[in-house]
Amino acid sequence: MRQIFEAELQQVGDDLTEMSRLVESAITRAGTALLEADLQLAQEVIASDKTIDAIEDSLDERCIHLLAQQAPVATDLRVVVSALRMSASLERMGDLARHVAQVARGRYPAQAIVPEARDTFVKMHEAAVRVAQRTTKLLATRDLTVAEALERDDDIIDALHQETFNLLLAPEWPGTVQESVDVTLVGRYYERFGDHGVSVARRVTFLVTGDFPES
Repeated sequence: MRQIFEAELQQVGDDLTEMSRLVESAITRAGTALLEADLQLAQEVIASDKTIDAIEDSLDERCIHLLAQQAPVATDLRVVVSALRMSASLERMGDLARHVAQVARGRYPAQAIVPEARDTFVKMHEAAVRVAQRTTKLLATRDLTVAEALERDDDIIDALHQETFNLLLAPEWPGTVQESVDVTLVGRYYERFGDHGVSVARRVTFLVTGDFPES
């Protein structure tokens, strides 16, 4: 029975890593669709979010089964409960990538981000992709130095998010109302994407150390 239980726990970990890989692909393609006004890419991201949702549903069902049938305690219980929380964060990261793609699709054939804000969003997108890549690596390796690097990338996203407000509130801001809304929304999507990546990182830290990092 113990071998079966450990195999099921391993499958939970594999599913989390696969979810993260799909999220990594989604945010990479969504940002490209946004910055390059690529309609086909945006459509692909929107459609692929269903796959992430399906893995979350399957993973959560497996975790609930483990709780009900195996009654895990100590470290095993920590793994199962953490997996439930991490799957929710990864699913939300997939949703946020989809939201970015939906903005890109909604403004096609125009670009949603005005030239004055493009450099900020290029940097924000690059940092979000790094968060996604580090999340996948962290789930696969549980290397806490990766968790620390991920949090630094989130700090970069937060600073860039603040920069979007500085742009919007500047007297020389040239954007229309719709362009201003798009900048506000997409900036928030990226900011929340980073936060959910940090949530996963702190859950992994909890699994490794038994201590949950302070905010």
